[in-house]
Amino acid sequence: MNLHEYQAKELLKKYNVPVQEGVACSTIQEAQDAYKNIQEKSGSKFAVVKAQIHAGGRGKGAIKENGINGVKVGKSLDDISDFAGKILGGTLVTLQTGAAGKVVNKVLVAQDMYYDGPSERKEFYLSILLDRSKGQNVIMYSTEGGMNIEEVAHNTPDKIFKEWVHPGGGLQPFQARKIAFNLGLSGEAFKNCVRFVTNLYNAYVGLDCSMLEINPLFKAADDKILAVDCKMNLDDNALMRHPDLAALRDVTEEDPTEVEAGQFNLNFVKLDGNVGCMVNGAGLAMATMDMIKLSGGEPANFLDVGGTANAQTVEAGFKIILKDPAVKAILINIFGGIVRCDRVAQGVIDAYKNLGNINIPIIVRLQGTNAVEAKKLIDESGLKVQSAILLSEAAALVKKAVA
Repeated sequence: MNLHEYQAKELLKKYNVPVQEGVACSTIQEAQDAYKNIQEKSGSKFAVVKAQIHAGGRGKGAIKENGINGVKVGKSLDDISDFAGKILGGTLVTLQTGAAGKVVNKVLVAQDMYYDGPSERKEFYLSILLDRSKGQNVIMYSTEGGMNIEEVAHNTPDKIFKEWVHPGGGLQPFQARKIAFNLGLSGEAFKNCVRFVTNLYNAYVGLDCSMLEINPLFKAADDKILAVDCKMNLDDNALMRHPDLAALRDVTEEDPTEVEAGQFNLNFVKLDGNVGCMVNGAGLAMATMDMIKLSGGEPANFLDVGGTANAQTVEAGFKIILKDPAVKAILINIFGGIVRCDRVAQGVIDAYKNLGNINIPIIVRLQGTNAVEAKKLIDESGLKVQSAILLSEAAALVKKAVA
């Protein structure tokens, strides 16, 4: 589950991780009040207005309606009002959103970190995630933080450091010191960085994160180390331990069909093809998508109904697939191991009748327990549903449907 920057920062503060302070705002008035509050506390005229969407590259991205960037620095109340007005409600397009972009419902009005002081300011990069190849968490960090970190990783990978953390022992003090040393820090900044990295790792573990990225990790002029930006992904499988975190989910940032599928415990991912598929089991779903491509079609979705498919889940799957106007045919490919094929067949028949007139071909391939009985049910239903037992038969029917 993805979190917004402002949500992630509030969670980090609970683990004593210093962050760039700010206020999430949904209206221009709220943005104005936030700016006045920041100005009163910091004495600085500068503040940052940052679009809150589940995507990176906001500083380089632009609002589709007016061309303004998703991150803007203002130095007056009028600037903040202008930026908030142009960003809120606009569609922000970045490299990670694709051409469609995402609508901005909130902005974060945050304090400016580039204040004067006795020493040099610096931006770093730091992230924590699981390295599945080693079975350990890995801290990735670089002296070259900021908006161009992807280019750094591509062009100069030697500037990306990695520190693996054994899950049994946790992050050791010498590892935190090593990270601070490799970032070129010394004195008070070194000590602050050690504390920052240690507390950040504790947050990563304590919140059951699947990814935690700080970019930039900022050394301020007074040697403070802060998280100026934060991306946080939580492990969906661990949310049962964190009901308070589950409540932070923003469904407006997700594909509506994927949200609807989740309500029926369906695993659904929207794709760009013309053949909708409904399968039980992720492995069989991947094989089915390959078969669709070999037959000359393109999969329009990944839809796994699980091992306990019934009439209700089948009907829900139908409704979700049919919402895509690009779908020219639907392939249902069920292996009856846990579930009986005849029950799935009856579910298809019931769903077809409940949904009314369906104008695209439906191909049902059922194999396993009671497959013969299932085929008989479909063939005798009088509906425009084509049945198959062999995968080759289903492939031929798909090819004919999309020709």
